[in-house]
Amino acid sequence: MLISTVTEGSDKPYKYPLAFEKADIIILNKCDLLPYVDFNESFFIDGIRALNKTAPVIKVSCKTGEGFDEVMLWINERAKA
Repeated sequence: MLISTVTEGSDKPYKYPLAFEKADIIILNKCDLLPYVDFNESFFIDGIRALNKTAPVIKVSCKTGEGFDEVMLWINERAKA
């Protein structure tokens, strides 16, 4: 599991390729701030997909709760396996 935030910038997959390559799931936090920060979501996703074609990328916000149902579903499915 890898957690990145929009406030860290969209270049993280390019700076830390091994972490993104090995991640089973990628969580993008602070998505409620997207309208207020310079974050290129397409660039971020393209960087991930160049390294890791299968890991789900889930957008979340700790402030609003957005996306946490999907994260919990993923965790529960993995726990059953």
